[in-house]
Formats: sequence, C-alpha cells, structure tokens
Amino acid sequence: MSPCIKRFAGSLFFFLALVLSVNASAQTAEKPLVLVVPYPPGGPADTVARVIAPVLGSELNRDIVIDNRAGASGMIGASFVARAAPDGNTLLLNPTIHVILPSLIRDMSYDAIKDFTHIGALVSVPLILAINKDIPATSVDQLVDYSRKHMGSMNFASSSIGSSAHLAGEEFSALKKLGIQHVPYKGSAPAITELIGGRIQLMFDSAPSILPFVQSGKVRALAVTSATRSKVAPELPTMVEAGYPDFVYGNWYGVWGPKGMPADKVNTLIAAMQRTLQNKELIKRLVEQLGAEPTDGLFGEKFKAFAVSEEARYGKLVKAANIQPQ
Repeated sequence: MSPCIKRFAGSLFFFLALVLSVNASAQTAEKPLVLVVPYPPGGPADTVARVIAPVLGSELNRDIVIDNRAGASGMIGASFVARAAPDGNTLLLNPTIHVILPSLIRDMSYDAIKDFTHIGALVSVPLILAINKDIPATSVDQLVDYSRKHMGSMNFASSSIGSSAHLAGEEFSALKKLGIQHVPYKGSAPAITELIGGRIQLMFDSAPSILPFVQSGKVRALAVTSATRSKVAPELPTMVEAGYPDFVYGNWYGVWGPKGMPADKVNTLIAAMQRTLQNKELIKRLVEQLGAEPTDGLFGEKFKAFAVSEEARYGKLVKAANIQPQ
C-alpha cells in the first residue's frame, strides 16, 4: 500500500471514529429539563423558577428550560405535566393553589396528589395582614376591637376567590366572629388600590405585593402569617405571636413530576434541590425579591404527606367559608 493511500486510510478512520464518537455523545447526553410554570412570565411562580433554575441546573449538570403554560388557575400546565412521560425530563413548579383547586373545581382532569410524583417544596412566601391607614389600630387585638365596634361595615379583599389570602381572611373573621365580608379582585393591584382608598378595610396579601405600600406609608401592616418572623419584615409579629395558634399561611412553591418516576431520578433531583437551597447567594436573592425563605426539609414522602395535609386543611376552610365549587 502506497504512503498516500495509507495516509488517506488513516484520515478516513479518524474521521469515522470522530463521527461515531459525536453520535454516541448525542445519544447519551441528557435532554434539557423542562420546568413547567403554569402561569405567565413575570409572576411570583415564574420569578421563583427563574431565580432557582440556574443554580439547580448547575447542581444537576444539565440545562433547565422554563416552559410557561398559563391558564385555568394553573390547571393547563399541571395537566400537561401529569400526562408527560415519567422520565425526569418534565417537572411542574406550582404554589399552594395546586392543593386548593380540588376543593374549588368539580371536575378536574387530574388528581393533585395521585397523578404526580412529589419531589419537594422549595420556598414559602408569607402573607401580611395590612389595613387602611385611617383605621386606628396598630395591633391585631386593636383591629379585632375596631371590627367589633363596626360590625357589618368591614370588608376584606383578596386577589382571587379560593386563594390562600382569601382563606386566611375568612379564618381570621370566623375565629373572632367578626362578620367581615370578602370582596374578591382580579389580582393584588386593584385590591391594594381599594385598600388605600378606604373602600376595603383590610387584606392578607403576599409580602412582595404589599410591602412597598407599607414602606411608603400608604397602608399599615400588623402581622405576618409565617410560622416565625419573616426576614423581609422582622419587625412584624407573627399571627401566632398575636394570639392565633396555628394561623400559618403563605404561598409555598413545590416541585412535582408525573406519576411513576423512577426512584433514582427522584433521589437525584432531591439531592440537587437540597444543595441548591444551601446556596447563600440564592437565598439572599429569594428573600430580597420575593420575601421567600426555604421550606424545612420537605422532600419525597415528607412533601407528599405535607401536600395531603394541606389539601385537607384548605378543603375544610373552603367548606367552612361556604365557597361553592365551580
């Protein structure tokens, strides 16, 4: 064989080996992980996803793509994930409403517990009890006394029917038999506008939505609904401190996969999420941008048990508030 032919054969062999190597790598490389957020871009759930995704992706050593599938109070995106292949490539990030909806909707296309693999809760954002600044109250007890003196003329707002903010208001009114009437709005912004204007006397709302108006003096904050004082408003007592045992509300954000995910993939995700939530810079951003703080060890079966208990808890509150399923 001539030297030229030998060189050609060698080059051809190298080229074929390179092609086969590239093809093998392409076949074994993991697809990007699709994290479905069932709400439009820019909202709290989307913000949580986009803040956490780069760090979680780094821990998993794979890309994470945010897929906003909005509509029907999150049911469109959740239904999409419930029907997805349980291969660990498609996950759902959803707040507390995931376990409230079964009490509000008669015919859901999925079961919020049984049709998902429960991976873990990431963070929780507390609610803040805020009042119109003209109400002469600087504590929860004073607000209760004022409400009793003005029975029948007090209203509380929420961003939507069945939200955790709505149910917190209903429980607050019921605990002291205050008869405060609920007025629902389409989002926090119009509700806060009415609170500032005095047409609404009080509301529970998420910390990032209401705090700017508290800080500007347009409304007054009385308490926070987290189990312990919030880092974003440490001066505010908790509702528990104010004399309301077990009055803990907020929007916690969990991650689910389709039912039937292999245990090894679930465990890999859990381990990566645990490492992600130890990232100090990430936690700082979550506190500053959302008032969000990591939940405490709610992964796997513990997260499932928590979700089941929350579904039952909110179901009782919906029934007690006489909210009729649609």
